[in-house]
Amino acid sequence: MMPDGVGAVPLDVYSGPAPLLPPAMNTHCKHEADRVPARRAALACAGVLALTAGCMTAKVDETRQVAAAIEANESIVVLKKPQLEGVGTEEKFVDCVQENLGGVLVHPEEGQVAKTSKAKGMVPFKIYGEQQFADALFPWFEPSTAPANAAGLRALLERPGVVERLNEIGVRYVVWLDGSTQKTDGGGSIACAIGPGGGGCFGVGWWEKQSGYVATVWDLRTAAELGSVSTDVTGTSVLIGAVAPIPIITPVQRTACNRLTDQLRSFLVGEDLAVGGAAVAAGSGGSR
Repeated sequence: MMPDGVGAVPLDVYSGPAPLLPPAMNTHCKHEADRVPARRAALACAGVLALTAGCMTAKVDETRQVAAAIEANESIVVLKKPQLEGVGTEEKFVDCVQENLGGVLVHPEEGQVAKTSKAKGMVPFKIYGEQQFADALFPWFEPSTAPANAAGLRALLERPGVVERLNEIGVRYVVWLDGSTQKTDGGGSIACAIGPGGGGCFGVGWWEKQSGYVATVWDLRTAAELGSVSTDVTGTSVLIGAVAPIPIITPVQRTACNRLTDQLRSFLVGEDLAVGGAAVAAGSGGSR
């Protein structure tokens, strides 16, 4: 069994090649334009950018404070962390996490389909609907009244009827999602024109996006924070004007969702605890 209080450790880090930013491309384009017609220069620039676009870096971290794992047929609920100010977690990211965690959706939204995990040793669990959970516990999980930390959760569980209501709907864990995807940089330009001889678009536009999300897990039975999983993904996309616009899009938010849900699933079912327990057992056996 892994001891409580394990610190944050980077679990999965991918680093692609650093994208060449448009200023370097602009210099290349200028040199090409000195020697070839404008259209060939634009195509040459587009070719170079195509090789450097779509670059992405991704990192996943996990922090576990309590050694616990979800049991068969227990339920969780995935909620957006309340935000009184600023931009909150996007609803489509919440939907993505729900769909990809590997559990069974108790209250699927229209068009929402869960991707049930078939991994060996996967514990079957359920994912309760966020709106149904808020309605069942009204008004204690509204944005203005939801507990902000484990101490607030303990105070909430002491209120009459709250524990009984949780037992009735069968939800054991709350996963709070916090974070967003934002555009962090961009540049370049694309011009399109049409005339008697035809039309087309020329130029290069690029933008960089950053997705940063944290999933914090609370145990509603013990009023404890089990730990958290976080992901940070940065990627550059390009729109190339080479007669017809050619978009090269880096799926930053989708990658963040996939990385977060993979590690969150492992956290919930206690895969790290199994590895830690096996290591302890092996060490004990070797000392005899």
